[in-house]
This record gives sequence, C-alpha cells and structure tokens, in this order.
Amino acid sequence: MQLEIHAVKIEYPTGCNIILGQTHFIKTAEDLYEVIVTSVPQARFGLAFSEASGPCLIRTEGNDDELVQGCVSALRAIGAGHVFCILLWDAYPINILNQIKLCPEVCTIYCATANPLQVLVASTAQGWGIVGVIDGSPPKGVENDVDRQERHELLRRIGYKR
Repeated sequence: MQLEIHAVKIEYPTGCNIILGQTHFIKTAEDLYEVIVTSVPQARFGLAFSEASGPCLIRTEGNDDELVQGCVSALRAIGAGHVFCILLWDAYPINILNQIKLCPEVCTIYCATANPLQVLVASTAQGWGIVGVIDGSPPKGVENDVDRQERHELLRRIGYKR
C-alpha cells in the first residue's frame, strides 16, 4: 500500500478564526449551524462538511457567503471526507468550542486558530485523511516576568479573567 503525506496550506480571510474537525454524519452541517447561532447570535460565519459516502458532497451552511465559500475552498484543498470547517468573524472559538465538542456527530477537533495553518493529509489509493495540523509558528523562547504580566493583563482587558 502506497502512503504519501501532503502539507496543505489553508487560506482564509485575515481577522477570521478557523475551526477544523472530523465528524461523521450528514446532519452535521445543520447541527453546527444551530450551535453557532444559539451560542453567539452576532457571529458571522460559514461552515462546510465533506461527506465520505453516498454522493460525497460538500454540505454548507452559514450567514456569510464569503466565509461559506472559504470553508468550501479549504475542504476542497484538504480533499478528505468527514471533515468540517468553520470560519468565524465577530466571535472566537472559545465562545463555541465546548458546544461544538458536545455535538453528537463531532469526533475530533484538529484546531481552532487565527494563525497561519497547514493541514497534514495522508493519501492512499482509497482517499485522503487528516493526520494533523501545523498551527502558527514554532516557539521563540520562554516567557519572562514582563511577558507573564502582559499575558495576565491582556486576559483581564479582554474579559476572560478577573
């Protein structure tokens, strides 16, 4: 059996966050739509889900056409079945990630990020599947006292800590 690994660069709009995961059922698109609109009603988003059987279509939902098309482009580039992509504006993954994890169809979350993203995809004669992601850049050092203080202040300024 021949196995190849590909690094697929995912392009998405600046200022957007992306959530990439694995799921297993056609009702994923509608269920994730409901998760997002009930968790963060003001969010602008697109989502897409690639089927792995039957017609093998990319199913879409969302309230922003540019973000929906961005999800479709990402899933086409990845080329794997049973993958979902969510692109968010006016919301952050932290606002919806736990609810997404609780969605019965969701199996795995690969990443939730606004960083540059590459998806590592394995290919065989059967098809393609995600084996991991490269999210952002490598570490440049270890935080010092000033860095730690800046982190604490940032989290309080944006309302995630008191």
